[in-house]
Amino acid sequence: MTFKGEIVFVRVLFPFLAGLVLGYHLPDWFPSYLPVILAIALLTGLWLTHLFYKKWRIYHYKGITGLSFYVFCCFFGISVFLLNKQSLNRHYFGKYSPTYLKGHISNEPQTNGFIMRFQLTVGQGYQQNSWQLRNGKLLVGLRLNKNRPIKLNYGDEILLFSQHQEIEPPYNPAEFNFKAWLAHQNIYHQVFMNQNQLVQLHSQGGNPILKYAITLRQKQVSVYRNLIHNDEAFAVASTLILGYRSDLSPETLAAYSKTGTIHALSVSGMHVGIIYIFLNWALFFLERKPILKIVKLLLICLLIWYYALLTGLSPSVLRSAVMLSIYIIAKSLNRSTNAYNIIAFTAFCLLVYDPLLLWDVGFELSFLAVFGLIYLQPKIYRWFYFKNKWLDKLWSATAISLAAQLATFPSSIYYFHQFPLYFIISNLFILLPITVLMYLGIIILMLRLYFLAPLFEWLINFTNHGLQWIAHLPFAGINGIWISQGQLVLLSFALGSLVFALARYQKQRLFVALALSIVLQSTFVYRHIQTAQQQKIIGFSLRKNYAMAFIKGKNALVVSDLNTTDKSFKFYVGPALEQLQLNKLTFLKFDQDTAMKYWTKKEHQLRFGPYQLLLLDSSFNSKKIGQLPRFDLVWIHRGFNRKLVELRQELVFSELIIDASLKDYQIRRYEAEANKIGISVHILKKNNSYLIDF
Repeated sequence: MTFKGEIVFVRVLFPFLAGLVLGYHLPDWFPSYLPVILAIALLTGLWLTHLFYKKWRIYHYKGITGLSFYVFCCFFGISVFLLNKQSLNRHYFGKYSPTYLKGHISNEPQTNGFIMRFQLTVGQGYQQNSWQLRNGKLLVGLRLNKNRPIKLNYGDEILLFSQHQEIEPPYNPAEFNFKAWLAHQNIYHQVFMNQNQLVQLHSQGGNPILKYAITLRQKQVSVYRNLIHNDEAFAVASTLILGYRSDLSPETLAAYSKTGTIHALSVSGMHVGIIYIFLNWALFFLERKPILKIVKLLLICLLIWYYALLTGLSPSVLRSAVMLSIYIIAKSLNRSTNAYNIIAFTAFCLLVYDPLLLWDVGFELSFLAVFGLIYLQPKIYRWFYFKNKWLDKLWSATAISLAAQLATFPSSIYYFHQFPLYFIISNLFILLPITVLMYLGIIILMLRLYFLAPLFEWLINFTNHGLQWIAHLPFAGINGIWISQGQLVLLSFALGSLVFALARYQKQRLFVALALSIVLQSTFVYRHIQTAQQQKIIGFSLRKNYAMAFIKGKNALVVSDLNTTDKSFKFYVGPALEQLQLNKLTFLKFDQDTAMKYWTKKEHQLRFGPYQLLLLDSSFNSKKIGQLPRFDLVWIHRGFNRKLVELRQELVFSELIIDASLKDYQIRRYEAEANKIGISVHILKKNNSYLIDF
């Protein structure tokens, strides 16, 4: 039985989380000082009730006192979030128009070709002939000089010409929300500039501990680079051991993702746990005396945190290091170590330090997986009993994989839209190789046993090839799973009710799980019916290309210069078509013709359902259309160079679409002409996508 005193931080965490969520949804004009004042007032009241508990007979009002405590935790969460949101600070640089910005690089710069990207923590802004206090984070994209590229590191102080702009929102359906992703890192503005618009001042800024950690990791990465010849093996080694995000090939990433082993490439609790198990075993001789036990405790904690330094103090390792350190200390002091309380305390500390971690997918999945291992794994393990020692170990590992996968299942399919069917096989397959790779990789770095490098590289290649083989097996996974937030909530509650019902043998919870499952299945059926009957036109907003999809049921005609392998298609177009559960895509260029069941395109005219489109390009610059034909939409493409007034005299149309193949000045010209003569115009560049649903 768990007493309330053993899970005090569990009771604190949930109202605190509610406060963070409320703070996230408050509008920017909301006064941030108000929840701070209310939190201080409630804390003062709770302190007074503690001092005069007997005198004021507070024990008669335990319910009100408890409620006040939860309300305080909620207001504390709101206060922490609002005080950490940099865009609300009165000195935030985005509220002003400084000519120059000065600050230090706050992460490790990443270079791809001749483009370098990094985060700048702003300290000052030059405005009105003086340097003024400014703060906030800025995402910088730097175009490097090909002949003499600049070298920048964490902590370098730089001066740059301020041309910052707000992060653009997603313009297309189901497109990755880059703006929200950066906002969860407290970044709301970005700038893209040439190298000559930046001045490197000195390298004295930044956190000295983090700077040392990043420098140390860079040295270890260079060791791997010299020892490992295969680029893919080097990328896996750097990512697996040191958390250094190197360029993994799409094939390798797909293999780990499709087999449900992508967590192996994210330095996290599993890696820290492997190190702890080894250290606890290797230092067994220090358990003979109480003083030696303390030495063992200090050594294990020291080495775990040193490994955290090796990984550049990545957030996932920090979570695991904090959690494991608390567990080790409590266990060594013979204190009651309630696992749920340790998880809650770790989450609480990390969220007080950085409340935006709550919206980090890795943070969420990490804690869900740990909860699954603590709560579900023992129950799953008791399903079967094996006398054979090795079969028992195999079943124990299987129970771990099942527990982690079950706990993260709803969130995983919501974020990643796929589910690996062979996750048990793949996780059992990598269990031994990953453990050996961890030990080999660290031994090579720490003890400089470089002769082990060929074995290390061979084992990485073996693991990669094995996962790729599993990923290509028939029915390796279910892809294209798109669920809404409402369906995520239903799935989570249904799964949670089922687990609790089976664990505690409660019929009521089982009926609740069944009812929620029926409701969830009803939403899927309703969506399937909608999908079969859908009829849409989607004009996608792109940067340079063009794409318009004409959707009928689960089929679509896509008029575009992109194909499924292009990055722009995968990022801007593909997610929307996948979300609509389309089975067949037919691609067509702007000037190609076709005659199909639902679509007819001939001589730059496209008919789809009740809609008639005219596609205009350079071939219409000298061609007279004549006889005032009527079109619902006119689509202007690259090369067309006639005035809209002339066009309006030759045909009748109610709406104009301009794609991104035109130059910016041409788009502005046609927009101005359309507004002047009263034509509705939609520009498919830096604007929301065009949608007709009929």
